[in-house]
Amino acid sequence: MRRLVLLALLCAAAGCGDSGPSDEEQVRATLAELGRATTAKDYQALCDKVFAKSLTDKLSQVGLPCEVAMQQSFEDVQDPRLTVGKITIDEDTAKAEVRTSASGQAPSQDTVELRRADGEWRVSSLG
Repeated sequence: MRRLVLLALLCAAAGCGDSGPSDEEQVRATLAELGRATTAKDYQALCDKVFAKSLTDKLSQVGLPCEVAMQQSFEDVQDPRLTVGKITIDEDTAKAEVRTSASGQAPSQDTVELRRADGEWRVSSLG
């Protein structure tokens, strides 16, 4: 009995049985990376780590690589901020209510759509 209690305590301390972050936590992490990469003008991270393939494919249809399209879209944006509100998850899709703002621009309320692909949440539509 004593061994069982000790094993249970060791397992709890090591995180055994921990299923990891919830879907909502993962979605929030993806959106935090969206905000970080946008602020840092890290277009490579947006295209490689944040955006779903379906979104980058749409961007490439205009004849520009994703990174170039993002650079042109955000080059004049100063001090961008993203605040995440309510998140709704339905199996492999999620919608997040977000508020965005930037210096010299009116704030905007939008819905960002995400899809789970290969176990990761990616932004599939920027609203």
